[in-house]
Amino acid sequence: MSSQEQLHRLGPVQLSPTILPRHGLTFLFSAFFSIGLVTFVSIGQAYILNENLKIPVSEQGTISGNLVFWTEIVTLLFFIPAGVLMDRIGRKQVFSAGFLLLALAYALYPTASSIGELTLFRIIYALGIVAVTGALSTIMVDYPAERSRGKLIAITGFLNGLGIVVLNQFFGALPQKLTAGGMSGTDAGLYTHFGIAGIALISAIVVGIGLKSGTPVKKEERPPLKKLLTSGISYMKNPRILLSYGAAFVARGDQSIIGTFLPLWGTTAGIAMGMDPAEAVKKGTLIFIISQAAALLWAPVIGPVIDRMNRVSALVLCMFLASVGYLSLGLIGNPHEPYSLLFFILLGIGQISSFLGAQSLIGQEAPKAERGSVIGMFNISGAIGILIITSTGGRLFDGMSPKAPFLVVGAINLLVMIAGIFVRIHAPGKAAGGEG
Repeated sequence: MSSQEQLHRLGPVQLSPTILPRHGLTFLFSAFFSIGLVTFVSIGQAYILNENLKIPVSEQGTISGNLVFWTEIVTLLFFIPAGVLMDRIGRKQVFSAGFLLLALAYALYPTASSIGELTLFRIIYALGIVAVTGALSTIMVDYPAERSRGKLIAITGFLNGLGIVVLNQFFGALPQKLTAGGMSGTDAGLYTHFGIAGIALISAIVVGIGLKSGTPVKKEERPPLKKLLTSGISYMKNPRILLSYGAAFVARGDQSIIGTFLPLWGTTAGIAMGMDPAEAVKKGTLIFIISQAAALLWAPVIGPVIDRMNRVSALVLCMFLASVGYLSLGLIGNPHEPYSLLFFILLGIGQISSFLGAQSLIGQEAPKAERGSVIGMFNISGAIGILIITSTGGRLFDGMSPKAPFLVVGAINLLVMIAGIFVRIHAPGKAAGGEG
């Protein structure tokens, strides 16, 4: 191995050839801020709908659902083009552009004077999501050596979750603090969104300076554009990539179901018990935080385990944990009973396990020259999962039981686990930690 091909380390993570520790540190910075910036839109949007646009509460659910719908349509349309761009011009340009789009969307959001304008700004935000999450997933695969892939993915998942908690907690509470200091509600929302936009702008600059330039393969080794556009589909003939697409479908849907329906279950159950809405919302949020805290603490545990296993075997294990977490909620009567906390902890463990297992498998299997395009298809599968599972889950929540969406997702995780066992027997792929 030449000096140029020397393998550097970033703490416990061994990096790929040509990846330097400063590249890795920049990536960890982006892991903390990226998903936190992406998820603030729900909090900020709720504030804008109430304070700026004065939308009746009875209409906010439909409007919010429509905005999510347009977000997912944009992601479906643009994940593959974004992946192709990453394979042609490089990861960091797309990543930096994504942060700039988020900064623009957040700066514009509090200026919306109608739902039409808010929808337009949401589309800009959706383009930012495509670039930021697509680049994050691709670089997370580029940077670690195969034997350290599970560790870096686990660290990334931990930093994602920590960023969500810190940024949303700080900026979510900021309007109340500003109004308590005498600022008008509209101005408080404006400056809060400008603050988030400023963080996104700084992130764009840091990523643009600190990440590795270029693509993982030399210019003459790059596949033609036509091949890049179709590679996400053509590689489905690899059963392990097809399995990872199925895992992405349910893993992304997992996260959406928990974020959407867990606080709602806690809130509606609290109101049924006689709590006032503010107390019920607080109790519902606590249930969500408990599950996410369990996910944060579990990520560093499952990451090294994944590194010691065949990636398909690891996915089977992760999907088993996810099935147990989701299906165990069927044993809950009242989500506010103390014993229910155990099941919400299992839920958080299952959610993060399915995410890390899917990312580890696609990370091993995605070919270096077409990695952005293949992971673009992986992300499209996740976006389809969000669309189908959340829309179906909402109807089940209202029409059958608050537990129904979680039980359905648990059953889907079980099906992916069974598919994983089949793939493990017939097409197991590399041994544990193999660089192949």
